[in-house]
This record gives sequence, C-alpha cells and structure tokens, in this order.
Amino acid sequence: MPHSTMLMGTMPPTEVYPSERVIVLLSCVLSFLGSSLLVFTHALWPELRTRPRQLLLYLSLADLLSAASYFYGVLQDFHSTSWDCVLQGALSTFSNTSSFFWTMAIAFYLYITIVRGAPTGTSLLWFFHGMSWGVPLAITVAAVALKKIGYDASNVSVGWCWVNLEAADQVLWMLLTGKLWELLAYVILPVLYILIKKHINRAHAALSEYRPILARAPAFQPRTSIADKKLILIPLIFIFLRIWSTIRFILTLCSSPAVQNPVLVVLHGIGNTFQGGANCIMFVLCTRVIRTRLLSSLCCGRYGGLHQPSQSLERGYQRAKPPKNTEAEQMNAEFACT
Repeated sequence: MPHSTMLMGTMPPTEVYPSERVIVLLSCVLSFLGSSLLVFTHALWPELRTRPRQLLLYLSLADLLSAASYFYGVLQDFHSTSWDCVLQGALSTFSNTSSFFWTMAIAFYLYITIVRGAPTGTSLLWFFHGMSWGVPLAITVAAVALKKIGYDASNVSVGWCWVNLEAADQVLWMLLTGKLWELLAYVILPVLYILIKKHINRAHAALSEYRPILARAPAFQPRTSIADKKLILIPLIFIFLRIWSTIRFILTLCSSPAVQNPVLVVLHGIGNTFQGGANCIMFVLCTRVIRTRLLSSLCCGRYGGLHQPSQSLERGYQRAKPPKNTEAEQMNAEFACT
C-alpha cells in the first residue's frame, strides 16, 4: 500500500461536534451574504465598475459557490463517500481553487498596472479567466473522473468532502486540488503587495515637493494612509484565514493527534469558509463610497448626499496632482475611496 494511504489510514476520523458545526455554518452564511453583497453592489452601480472591482466580482462568485458547497458539506457531516459527497467535494474543490487563482490574479493585475505601468487590455482579462476558471475546472474534472474526491474523515476538512481517504496518491491530489496553490499564494501575495506598497511610497516621496501647492493637500495623507493599510491587510487576512487549513494538513501528514484539536478545527472551518465575508468587510463596509451608497439605499435617501464630497474630493485631487505616476495614484484612490 502506498505510504500516503497508510499514513492517512492510521489517523482516526475527526469528530466535528455540533457546536463546531454551528460556528462553521454561521461562517458559511456570512461569507455567502458578503459575496452576494459584493455582487449586488457591482450590479447596482455601473459607475463603480473599475477593473480591480471587476476582478473582485469574479473572486466573489467563486467565494459564493465555495460558501454554499461548504455549507452543504458541514450540514451533512459526511461519514462515507456518496454521490452528494462527491458532488459537494467537486464544487468546493473547483470554487476554492478558483478563489486562490482570482486572489493572485488581482495581485498580479495591481502589480502590472502600478509597478510596471504596463497597459492592460481585454487579453489580460481573458488570460485571467482561462487560468482562474480553466485550471481549477480541469483539475476538478480529472479528480472526479479518477475517483479522487470523496470522504476524508474530516482530518483535512471540517465535515465536508475533499480528497478520498482511500485514494492511493492522496497527498498528490491534496496538493493539486488546493494545497499547492494555497502555498504558492502564501509567497506570491506578500511579495507582490510589498512591491506595490514600496512603489507607491516612492511615488509619494517624489510628489512630496508638490504637496504644498496642491489645492486638496490636507486630504492627501488620509487617503494614501487608507490605501496603504488595505495593501498590507489583503495578504495578511488571506494568510490568517488559510493558515489553519495548512497547519492541519501538515499535522495530518505527520499523523499528529493535534489535528483533532477543537480550536484548530473551528479555526480551519472559519478560515476556509469566511473569505467572502472578509472581502465584503474590506471592500464594501470599509470602503466609504460604497458604504455611503448602501446607507443611502437602506435609509431612503437620508444619507443621499454624503457621497458627493468624496467624489468631488477625488475629482479635485485628480485635477491638482502632477501628471507623473498617474496610474499609481489612481490605484491608490481605488483602494481608499472606491
């Protein structure tokens, strides 16, 4: 028997307690609602459909499907491989892997436009589509066809199905269906966002001599500060959410009983399912223009005029700034106010 099968076979199944399931199910619901809100705001306000937010829309669609499939898996709490276990495992594998790819695609897009200053057309968007939908789909179809998706005893999941416990090359398929891309994202995202932040800081330093003559200079620093914080938080939040899954993956490979620690199980469940909720908090609830418009819609116009100062500020800032580093400053404004 191959080593990977023997290794997994020696581990007893991890029991997911009702309280743990409730917490993870709540995380799934919040992520589903958060992803839905991102899709809703994109559809409702065409004037806010910038290219970064278009990419964020595709990420939200992947996270929405991921949250729904995980919800079903946790609710069922599978104890053997069945047709719906395979279906749920396939959907979550596809959507979860697609989420990794779209997360990295957004980082690459920001790096190309801000740091490299290269023009981006529809060809790059189609490339992102091909990679972020096509590669996960091909992997998932291959995994299902080769009967690699199934019951995994919740040692590398929290009630849902993923790579079949009886698969001879289980570790290889765990890497292909998620872990490899997760590990790559741990490296790629911090590197790209650090490079972007350094480039923006250099651009701000180069513009410092112009700041005394900018008409809107007092508002300059808060806007850039918000953008810088978001650039730091994006990879940190991703790593914080996903690291628990990676820890349990390593513990399972080592046949460590710590993989069944209840706190670790809950953190794994929340981390895998809450990505859509985290994106909603950062790019809807913590984004002034969209938050103000949502309040305006919910409160029947009570806050209707509040977004105008933000928009006029952005227009005034764009008129006042020097022509150099335009792309970097526009993307900075995207993170801070749109």
